[in-house]
Amino acid sequence: MSPRPQVHAPTDDVLGNLDAVGIAEHIAAGDVSATQAVEAAIARLAAVEPVLNAVAVRRYDQARKDAESLSRAAAGGLLAGVPSAIKDNVDLADLPTRYGSRATPERICEADSPITVQFRATGLMTIAKTSLPEFGLTATTERSWGPPTRNPWNTRHSTGGSSGGSAALVAAGVVPIAHGNDGGGSTRIPASCCGLVGLKPSRGRLLTVELAGKLPVDIIAEGVLTRSVRDTAAFYAEAEKYHAAEGLPTLGHVQGPATTRLRIGYTTRHPLGASCHPEVVAAVENAAAVCRQLGHRVKEIPALADARMAEDFFLYWARMATAIRYLGRFAFGRGFDRHELEPLTRQLSRHYLRRIWRSPGAIRRLRRFGEEHRRRVADCDVIVSPVLARPPVPLGYLALDIDFDTAAERLMHYAAFTPVQNVAGTPAISLPLGQSIEGLPIGVQFAAGMGEERRLLELAYELEASVPWSYRDSGM
Repeated sequence: MSPRPQVHAPTDDVLGNLDAVGIAEHIAAGDVSATQAVEAAIARLAAVEPVLNAVAVRRYDQARKDAESLSRAAAGGLLAGVPSAIKDNVDLADLPTRYGSRATPERICEADSPITVQFRATGLMTIAKTSLPEFGLTATTERSWGPPTRNPWNTRHSTGGSSGGSAALVAAGVVPIAHGNDGGGSTRIPASCCGLVGLKPSRGRLLTVELAGKLPVDIIAEGVLTRSVRDTAAFYAEAEKYHAAEGLPTLGHVQGPATTRLRIGYTTRHPLGASCHPEVVAAVENAAAVCRQLGHRVKEIPALADARMAEDFFLYWARMATAIRYLGRFAFGRGFDRHELEPLTRQLSRHYLRRIWRSPGAIRRLRRFGEEHRRRVADCDVIVSPVLARPPVPLGYLALDIDFDTAAERLMHYAAFTPVQNVAGTPAISLPLGQSIEGLPIGVQFAAGMGEERRLLELAYELEASVPWSYRDSGM
């Protein structure tokens, strides 16, 4: 029997339809305890996980202990006691980290990753680790060896990737906020597919794995997926209390829109010269029109990248698959079995090895791209563009075992807009401002200069108030 097309967790409990800040306020006021909030989230997860397949590892008992400790400490904070989840490609002590792969050994981690420490320092209670495609290498959360993670808006469609498990849990109402990370769009893409707020911060804004800083081009940024702008703003405010990023402006707690009017450039021009889906174009143009109505100065601009940049980024992406394939045993231990890697990972590695002679030039160009991009958009405060070239694709469209040439062409066309900010290191946020005729979410991307998350959050607050977005709930 095929799964029902729409999925949402029950809301007749202490969490109701509250966002993370709302839940934390009730906990702080004593209306509900952190333990009650965690138990409600666990019950919600049990109700929807058989359909969603969004969880890699459950963490129920540890979450209960964390909640009890918080209750005894009477700890405060904007998010204290709120149930959440962490993506299964960062370490959480006493649990395995499998990276969505059967090739990795199921060994127990001894300590938290740096971002896990920062994430938990905000007061969030982790009830589970969430699913991702193998090593986050594609824009859908599927696997060749088991059921896919399904989109709560329509379970026949993809959640996007790679933070698809986190997005599914937030969109389904299991938790109001969950961890994601983004190396080529992996926070913004699931946010777009699942109708959420997804901010990829500036390079270095949040702590991340040590490896990121050793990459020839550091493209990795940690973050969260939420259902409200204030939840995203609250997370970054609390995370900054634990660790303030060096070399970036202080972000603080952004609590509403600014009065400053911005210079906004928008584009729907595809970096590969292809066409975006008409519904995506309409969503971006409508967002630009709303910005103009709000008094911002808006103009159309050219494409943000070209085919050469897209090809360079894809080769760099394939380079990472090659490193996993041949150096995985050093990174993950003796139990790593490269023969268990997904077909896509192996094919990406072969793609790189056939073109390895192009790699030095590609890396040089990617390193230069950030400064070139900043000069190109210097007369704009914010850039508006699609997140994806089309609405959420059906499951199987980007399956990890389809013909590689087909997969590569589809992936490069579908997810051509988001890598720009990963290479440049600049922040970008996906906001759920559009919807397809089929009722699927369409995210619109807003990008700014290095360290300018505050500007994006202020504009996001303004758009949220002007074009309120809806979320999946039991009445929809």
